[in-house]
Amino acid sequence: MRDKFLVWGAILVVGTLVVSLLIRAHYWIPILLLCFYLLGLYNITQSKHAILRNFPVLGYFRYFFEGISPEMQQYFIERETDGKPFPRNERSAAYRRAKNLGDTVAFGTQLDINHRKYEGIKHSIYAKSPKEELPRVLVGNEQCAKPYSASLFNISAMSFGSLSDRAQLSLNKGAKKGNFYHNTGEGGISNYHLEGGDLCWQIGTGYFGCRDEHGKFSPELFAQKASIENVKMIEIKLSQGAKPGHGGVLPGVKNTPEIAKIRHVMPGMTIISPPGHSSFSDAAGLLRFVQQLRELSGGKPVGFKLCIGDTKEFEDICVQMNVLKIYPDFITVDGAEGGTGAAPPEFSDGVGMPLEPALIFVNSTLTNYNLRDKLRVIASGKVLTSLDILRAVAMGADICNNARGFMFALGCIQALRCNTNACPTGVATQDKMLIKGLDVTDKSERVYHFHKNTLRTCNELIAAAGRETYEEVDASMFMRGDEFEHLSDVYFPDILGNVKNRRN
Repeated sequence: MRDKFLVWGAILVVGTLVVSLLIRAHYWIPILLLCFYLLGLYNITQSKHAILRNFPVLGYFRYFFEGISPEMQQYFIERETDGKPFPRNERSAAYRRAKNLGDTVAFGTQLDINHRKYEGIKHSIYAKSPKEELPRVLVGNEQCAKPYSASLFNISAMSFGSLSDRAQLSLNKGAKKGNFYHNTGEGGISNYHLEGGDLCWQIGTGYFGCRDEHGKFSPELFAQKASIENVKMIEIKLSQGAKPGHGGVLPGVKNTPEIAKIRHVMPGMTIISPPGHSSFSDAAGLLRFVQQLRELSGGKPVGFKLCIGDTKEFEDICVQMNVLKIYPDFITVDGAEGGTGAAPPEFSDGVGMPLEPALIFVNSTLTNYNLRDKLRVIASGKVLTSLDILRAVAMGADICNNARGFMFALGCIQALRCNTNACPTGVATQDKMLIKGLDVTDKSERVYHFHKNTLRTCNELIAAAGRETYEEVDASMFMRGDEFEHLSDVYFPDILGNVKNRRN
């Protein structure tokens, strides 16, 4: 292709130039072709891109179509039930609830409900009337001086830096109006978190916002920030589901001087949090750190967040709780399906335990060590829809956190560009031009409505199942498609046996 380009390109440029000279018009055509030819000559000599060396001009089409392939896939190829990590029908439901529009659909389900992966709720023919009051859960055990009444559904950890200033303002204003908490993420507390919404302040391995000049934990800075009235809970981040065992990443293009000042780091540098904490290195150290933060905060609820990996390590934490008599107020369980702005694909795809088995393991382990009644379990990891919330509660969660659903409420279109600083909706970027497109007044209302309408649907679902309260939600409410595979042997053996006896 290179040889053909050199020969036929030269002939085309010279030929169009001769024709233009003869007719004395349209000189822009040979000039344009000459520019393309010179570009091709450059590409033949460069060594960075093999495609452009072999196809000096046509090779650009490959990069063009690769660049727009996510949009082509989403707008022209995806069906309603396709799309990763969230299918179009779930995103559409989040958009409608955020806009406070009707969230009904027409013509019935598009799911293959005879598939073994199908999950549904067993409704009751004696359905109840749904309650208007949205559910709340008290967080704080006997060692906590300032218990907090939390909503069942809250904003999961997203730092200022990964999200824009207007995104954080919108989330916090929406949380204030809806009376639910806003997790700061590990990036520290910014002014955009202080619009009146309740906060769960997350302390990560980098101790951003409460670190000294050496990057170590600073008790003085922590006590100062923890005394802020909006801070209702403190969460120690051990690991997150999207990249367990890997520190958080703030790309240098997002590390503005303002963000660097909040985090106590140098601006413009890519900031990678350490994989582990420097303040402790074992289960006993973790629990003593929990107690230290509880005392420094004046008795506010303190817990930790983790993605389950080596189950023996969690069992060791439970053993040490009983030995030291130090009990966290909550444990946030993040699933491997959790989201992130930036992670190596091997970590996102191949490390950590999914949320459902993790919840089952955590609850059974806490129960076995007589600890379950001493703390709350918070579920995090693709808990987007009302059905997701109830499924998490059935698996043992007391509270649910979600990040990407609230991003949809802000206008996120799942462009999958969170790590590039080129988020087209101004949500996950620090590009001032893109951020201007996000209207705080409108988006904060959408955050409020998304929360309210999602929990209202939760109330309707448990009422349809004949339950009065969320304490009655358990695994018996749910049915799975694999229950239908051997209908006569598994699902209705007694009933079919009775029918056979009657015939005889």
